[in-house]
Amino acid sequence: MSDDLSRFSINQMTVRQLTLPELTAACRDLGVGSVGLWRAPVQEYGVEAAAKLVRDAGLRVTTLCRGGFLTATDPDARREALADNRRAVDEAATLGTDTLVLVSGGLPPGDKDLPAARERIADALAELAPYAEAHGVRLAIEALHPMYASDRCVVSTLAQALDLAERFPAHQVGVTVDTYHIWWDDRAPEQIARAGADGRIHTFQLADWTTPLPEGVLNGRGQLGDGSIDMREWRGYVEAAGYTGPIEVELFNEALWARDGREVLAETARRFVAHAF
Repeated sequence: MSDDLSRFSINQMTVRQLTLPELTAACRDLGVGSVGLWRAPVQEYGVEAAAKLVRDAGLRVTTLCRGGFLTATDPDARREALADNRRAVDEAATLGTDTLVLVSGGLPPGDKDLPAARERIADALAELAPYAEAHGVRLAIEALHPMYASDRCVVSTLAQALDLAERFPAHQVGVTVDTYHIWWDDRAPEQIARAGADGRIHTFQLADWTTPLPEGVLNGRGQLGDGSIDMREWRGYVEAAGYTGPIEVELFNEALWARDGREVLAETARRFVAHAF
């Protein structure tokens, strides 16, 4: 593997058109040594079988996405969410990754109380963090751009993510730093330093911001170099904070998914070297 790609990890969602065997083969052929996996395709393939596949291919699993959705007020929904997150921890441990990314969840229908929703996340973490630690897995709270606050994630800034994470030991709960979600926030660099000082940067993800956003906004993450974000600047922030781990490229993009997946993977690796290394 090229030294320039030694920290590069391809998130499975970037090339979701590839099956897991196709993805592992493409990584092997292109010299990519790390992948971030998603639960749904892993479950479809079989968790144990997926673990063997990536292990036999010599790949490192950098993260598993995703756990979370912990804001329900209904007791039955809360119990199911906790049970599903424990399953996610089990899957992460089986796959050999030490990091489960958490998308915390939006507001329940009819609810308008953001602070209370965040407190329910903290309550859930109090139950999940010790379970994760016992399985060798860290929980990485991801702050999502504020446009997702109502339906997907009430944690909108790194400051909010850290306010939750710091209630727990750093080896149990930390944060995900994702350029797509935080690049707009002028407080984010100081929050990255705050996270690094306590060893809470558990994963670092890259995606570019391109406009206009597509309908529904979810699948608008741009290929590196196509948008407004200075990837080297953000890499500098996390490295100044002490982070030396893998760097995932996670893109939700319909145009990329419509192309040949091996070509997208090769292009993403080139863009990583050109814009982030």
